[in-house]
Amino acid sequence: MNWKRNRILVVDDDTNILRVFKSILEKEGYNVETAETGKGALKKIKKAKFSAYLVDVKLPDMDGTDLLLKIPNNLKTIKIIITGFSTDEAGKKAADYGADDFLVKPVKAEELIATVRERFHSIQQEHQGF
Repeated sequence: MNWKRNRILVVDDDTNILRVFKSILEKEGYNVETAETGKGALKKIKKAKFSAYLVDVKLPDMDGTDLLLKIPNNLKTIKIIITGFSTDEAGKKAADYGADDFLVKPVKAEELIATVRERFHSIQQEHQGF
């Protein structure tokens, strides 16, 4: 399936999370890049197109939800917020700022894979008229 060639940008200041998410997603066939800061993510976004963004709320240089607003708006782009602090307010802000989904740390490998697959699948269905 062509969705496995989709490019994903994972943005988190925790290098262990970046390493683990990259490994999990690459084993599933995705092309994964990482960034530790919002500014680092913006540099990568300017150089390349990504199909999905997994963004931590607490970044050292900006709020992850603010980064969502700087991601090019495209109906085929998936935006997933990741946080260790699940609150109704954080969830509402993420949704208001364009997040398609919300994952709470610690994120299990199965949950990460299922969420990403489900989002790519729903986009494919929308664009095929299902």
